[in-house]
Amino acid sequence: MTDRFDDAVVGAGVIGLAHAYQLARRGRRVVVFERTPKAEGASIRNFGMLWPIGQPAGPLRTLALRSREIWLDVLSRSGIWHDRVGSLHLAYEPDEAAILEEFAERAKSEGLSCRLLLPDEIAERSPMVRQDRLRSGLFSPWETCVDPREVIAGLPAWLAREYGVQFRFGCTVVGFDRPMIETSQRPANADRLWVCSGSDLQTLYPETLSAFGLVPCKLQMLRAAAPSGGRRIGPMLAAGLTLRHYKSFEGCPTLPALRARIARERPEFDRYGIHVMASQNGRGELILGDSHEYGDAIEPFDKAEIDGLILDYLSGFLNEVPEIVARWHGIYTKHPSEVYCTAMPEDGVTTIAAVGGAGMTLSFGLAEKVVAEVLGPEGGDGK
Repeated sequence: MTDRFDDAVVGAGVIGLAHAYQLARRGRRVVVFERTPKAEGASIRNFGMLWPIGQPAGPLRTLALRSREIWLDVLSRSGIWHDRVGSLHLAYEPDEAAILEEFAERAKSEGLSCRLLLPDEIAERSPMVRQDRLRSGLFSPWETCVDPREVIAGLPAWLAREYGVQFRFGCTVVGFDRPMIETSQRPANADRLWVCSGSDLQTLYPETLSAFGLVPCKLQMLRAAAPSGGRRIGPMLAAGLTLRHYKSFEGCPTLPALRARIARERPEFDRYGIHVMASQNGRGELILGDSHEYGDAIEPFDKAEIDGLILDYLSGFLNEVPEIVARWHGIYTKHPSEVYCTAMPEDGVTTIAAVGGAGMTLSFGLAEKVVAEVLGPEGGDGK
């Protein structure tokens, strides 16, 4: 007998889990298909940063803050570890300090509360930050740290227990002829299919996804042992390189000067798209990175040079860089100009792609938005 569902979600990464949650909380019968025995893509290979400060003012920041609100509710109810520790951007050069001042002033009018800190105030919040040459810092209370491995492993059990969501791991969806879902195991029936397959652009609706012109991006990251004495770094940390990475800083008048200085002094950072950040999970381990290589520049072999550049820059703002215990790379897809892409390639099918490096931050808010657009406001049957 074929199992029957209202919705089938393809992919048990963070975007797929967020869509399963938004569908199931409406009382719909949901199944999630994941082709590997456990999710192992970009959703477990990141910092675990819920990072609203990286999104530009307007709809995307509003979406990020709404996503954070949903995240905190889900994390609290599921009992999964998280830390509302905030973020701290550090300035060691005059142009970096100027950008932080410009951003803080603009953030006031945008309703995003941030605070400029002097070096002694930074030391109180984060005693592991290197003080020599430190000029200032920008603290934001909005950012929250999760452990991606724990979240992606723990949410399926909670969704199954709380909402009756079914999961089929090690099962590939290879076709959909509404309502019949063809899989590598037994078939199923669903009224709607939601394709959240991450960097896999070939298995389902490749023509639709190809039309977006999506570009793969490879990032290299590292995990370090917990600092000596069980010390915490305090807020999640970023420094001057990060100011040229996120669109939220693009309106700062001093940013072109910073970009020009980095291109002149350290062109290798631009060559590999490096900016350096640090988060700390519940075990005390530090998650460090990252780099960005695109398209034809991507190869399966990681570059020791990139890891060295990341660690060298990190040592400029962190007093202790513990032993590196793991190294890896991840692949996600990006659109040349959009933060995410959705499409309806045929009746009953919605694809969600190219959330890229903003996946953790936007996931739950984006899923709420997409589901409402397809099914209508909560309370409607959406069929």
